[in-house]
Amino acid sequence: MYFRRLKDLREDHDLRQVDVAEILGIKQTVYSRYERGFQTIPVEHLIKLADYYDVSVDYILERVDKAE
Repeated sequence: MYFRRLKDLREDHDLRQVDVAEILGIKQTVYSRYERGFQTIPVEHLIKLADYYDVSVDYILERVDKAE
């Protein structure tokens, strides 16, 4: 499943895919697959990114429109 907010959040924080991959402890190619929707992102990575970006998991999953 493709979540455009993964890319939007990364770009809003002036990060490269390799930077986010490092935060998650994975390879850049794996993170790229998450962004493009070619690989399902594990829950633990979603939580880590939500904490890092200070948004809710629901925001990343596009279930809500506010980042709170």
